[in-house]
Amino acid sequence: MEDVIRMSSKELRRLAIINKVIDRSMTALKASEVLELSYRQTKRLVRRVRINKERGIIHRLRGRPGNRRISESIRGKVIELYNRKYPDFGPTFASEKLNEIDNINVCPETLRLWLLAESKRVWQRKRKKSRNWRPRKEYFGEMVQLDGSAHDWLEGRGPSMVLMGFIDDATGRVFCKFYDYEGTIPAMDSFNSYISQYGIPQSVYLDRHTTYKSTKKQSIEEQLRGEKSMSQFERAMNDLGVLVIHAFSPQAKGRVERLFGTFQDRLIKEMRLRGIQSKESANLFLEEYLPVFNSKFSVQPVQRGNLHRQSPGDHVLSDILSIKSERRISNDGVVRYNNRHFQLDGTFRRTKTVTISERLDGTIHIANNGIEQKFREITLEVMLSKSKKKLYSVSPQPCIEYKIQANRNRYV
Repeated sequence: MEDVIRMSSKELRRLAIINKVIDRSMTALKASEVLELSYRQTKRLVRRVRINKERGIIHRLRGRPGNRRISESIRGKVIELYNRKYPDFGPTFASEKLNEIDNINVCPETLRLWLLAESKRVWQRKRKKSRNWRPRKEYFGEMVQLDGSAHDWLEGRGPSMVLMGFIDDATGRVFCKFYDYEGTIPAMDSFNSYISQYGIPQSVYLDRHTTYKSTKKQSIEEQLRGEKSMSQFERAMNDLGVLVIHAFSPQAKGRVERLFGTFQDRLIKEMRLRGIQSKESANLFLEEYLPVFNSKFSVQPVQRGNLHRQSPGDHVLSDILSIKSERRISNDGVVRYNNRHFQLDGTFRRTKTVTISERLDGTIHIANNGIEQKFREITLEVMLSKSKKKLYSVSPQPCIEYKIQANRNRYV
């Protein structure tokens, strides 16, 4: 192997030109023009080839460690920190945390090669199915993708949670919040928080979860009016003037799906390093984490401009983002809702039904043809005192057991 000389194509080309100069078939000045080198450098190459033959064209630092090489002590420290603090981190994320927390600047590719040399696992990209590519929307606020991700976000340190995530299709700007479950109230509350920060988007891209798309069949009244059955979230979006688009596959809303994949890797480890153990502390951490994440990973939209609309006001918004349902009024002005009884004020309008709104803060509001009605809740004791029936006990007992007949509202 001592007689084998490895050269690049660039070095072979240089050697052929330098040999012409040595054979005096070309001048050194012309060779410098051909090789795009200075005249002095060309003369140095000619001198080295005359003395060392073909080896003179090879760079003298080949095979030697670079001057900017990281020392073995730092490499050992990085490997020790990785094994102790970041064992399941990818090379890119681990290099970021080494720079932020441990003040050690290591290139991700360098760290990857070190981990390969230490017989760590190899990170490879997964091959994905070929799908039609959809370009981004052009304006900020033109479309927002929304979804919820149920995952062990605290890795057993706290309760199970669902991350409600929003991502703007044009810029990739992210907004998230943790909840106990994925449902209508969390979806409305997270959308309310998004509106307070950015405004009302033009459209929202969702999956076909029952929270976002109703599975009920059309009622006779809806068929007569030519309306489709809508979920509470769809109804709220319709009142806000937001176009609801339902995806037929997870890949269709791939941006928010990839966001959850990123957060299930990065966000989980960030909260692990902070020692977060509750939903409240996790949401507080998101307030400082998301601006940094957006500044690092968001992109500029194709067109300048913000299509988010201003909020209609807290009072109107709280009324729209609520659970609404129709209830009948009894002859004595009592409305039943979720096993609770509400007595309307004596001045209520004589109609068959009223609209009950359960706000995000848990309060109840009753409206009659859009006009809010005064009411008070009737407890069981009040209802018993109003009953015309007398209650008798057959034998002395520590308490009297009351049974309510559901059909006639009688108390026995």
